[in-house]
Amino acid sequence: MQTFASGLATQRGDSRTYLMCRPEYYTVEYAINPWMDTSQPVDTAKALEQWENLKATYESLGHTVEEISPEPGLLDMVFSANGSFTVEGRVYGAKFRHRERQPEAGAFDKWYGDRGGWFYTAPRFINEGEGDFTYLEGSGLILAGWGFRTDPAAHAEAGEVLRRPVVSLRLVDERYYHLDTALAVLDDHRIAYLPEAFSQDSQVLLRRLFPDAVIATEEDAAAFGLNFVSDGRNVVINSEAEALADKLSDAGFEVTSVDLSEFKKGGGSVKCCTAELRP
Repeated sequence: MQTFASGLATQRGDSRTYLMCRPEYYTVEYAINPWMDTSQPVDTAKALEQWENLKATYESLGHTVEEISPEPGLLDMVFSANGSFTVEGRVYGAKFRHRERQPEAGAFDKWYGDRGGWFYTAPRFINEGEGDFTYLEGSGLILAGWGFRTDPAAHAEAGEVLRRPVVSLRLVDERYYHLDTALAVLDDHRIAYLPEAFSQDSQVLLRRLFPDAVIATEEDAAAFGLNFVSDGRNVVINSEAEALADKLSDAGFEVTSVDLSEFKKGGGSVKCCTAELRP
């Protein structure tokens, strides 16, 4: 396992493009998930430093980072993964459950529209983008979570928009309110996940689909270890998740740890701050 430092030599996986949002207005002024505590203030300067380090980490791995401008009053917009879900130039937009985040959907809609080249579809059903959707390019399979934020009807809608098969997975632990806090894609065919975060039926399905998955513990998930980003070779993970980082290293991945402690206060980490753009 390695910890990122400027100028560190890295081994490169597939080049990716990520969309991020600078945390200029990020703070915790309301609580819409079990991790948010309004009595624990965010250190804005530290959050900006951590975000810049995450961005630099991606760039050091050969990836491209695009930015969406933060907007005043949208305190959680830094969690850009929640604003959309893209597959081969098609965009399934977000429709947030909580009123505090609902205006974010329009900001992401405008970002895609201003750039052109994307086939954007506004959703009818509540969904929170890559918070509850992830994609395995090798199989063309979408994994989709529901139970706390995303309406299960959005799964079929996403499948139609993105023209891909969807596997619905029910989340049952409110601490892991989005799929990306309980499961992450490692490469074209492998995942890591916390079985206890899912219903019994979903656990059976995951075991059948991914017999070689990396199985996380509750300690791993509570450290936001499963909220990682992988390019198929390199995994960028929250520095608190040391045990899971070791497991992923043992599984053959190059692991880079980053400190995102300020973002854990908002219920997010590496993946929450990172939307993958798949043109």
